[in-house]
Amino acid sequence: MRPADAPADAPADAPRRLTPTRIGSSLFEWGSRTYVMGIVNVTPDSFSGDGLLAAAGAHDPAEAAAAQALRMIGEGADIVDVGGESTRPGHLTVTAEEEIARVLPAVAAIRRQAPGAVISIDTSKPRVAAAALDAGADLLNDVWGTGPDEAMARLAAERQVPLIVMHNRETAQYEDFAAELLADLRAALARAIRLGVLPENLLVDPGFGFGKTPEHNLEVVRLLPELRALGHPVLLGTSRKSTLGKVLGGLPPEARLEATLATTALGIAGGVDVIRVHDVLANCRAARMSDAIVRGGVPL
Repeated sequence: MRPADAPADAPADAPRRLTPTRIGSSLFEWGSRTYVMGIVNVTPDSFSGDGLLAAAGAHDPAEAAAAQALRMIGEGADIVDVGGESTRPGHLTVTAEEEIARVLPAVAAIRRQAPGAVISIDTSKPRVAAAALDAGADLLNDVWGTGPDEAMARLAAERQVPLIVMHNRETAQYEDFAAELLADLRAALARAIRLGVLPENLLVDPGFGFGKTPEHNLEVVRLLPELRALGHPVLLGTSRKSTLGKVLGGLPPEARLEATLATTALGIAGGVDVIRVHDVLANCRAARMSDAIVRGGVPL
């Protein structure tokens, strides 16, 4: 049966059209094209080697973050995602105060130099998220979106800002991976709506690389059509992650671009709405080509 809000000529099993989401000053019209999120790591220990605290040296990390964000926007990024704590295995946990000290100057510098930029804050700490919103962030990206704490969803509801709900677990133990992944996300989305987050302000991230084995991560990409059926935009973040290196015989992060581009193309074929990447220009080109095939409507 064709969904009620699908176009009249759409196949009977076509996913329903999603309500656009206002993020900052931009309207994201889901299904029109794939959006690109560029990663800005204000950390000393990013797994991908791009942490600005390590790279900036004697320079101002906030200005380095702004310069990187401006470059990414120029290359086609629709969102820049600022994070101040690494989430790689074995990372050093930082306090909320230290994370705030890292990300607030970066968010403020990006907002000052690019007033129209859409800025996401990548944090699991509500205090950091609230401070980043005050400094100019537009979107909350919570790597523990399916965790037990309601505070991030409450903050999104209070501030009426969009929230990315990412799947994660402490250990990669599942009896039925696909069923549990979908059930965890459904429960987290329902909780956020119950707490007052508008349905159109919720995005889903299956958490590639978080609480999953490499085999689970590959299954995530195969499960994208089912994730899309949850009724919210889907974000996929595979960029430079260890599963890609393992598939290709142990390649280091800086050598995983081609593998990332493969997951970008396959993700778009599976219905992804946002890709989160380090290498913006190459992924924007891959997304545009994939969109031309999958979505059509690209002028030639």
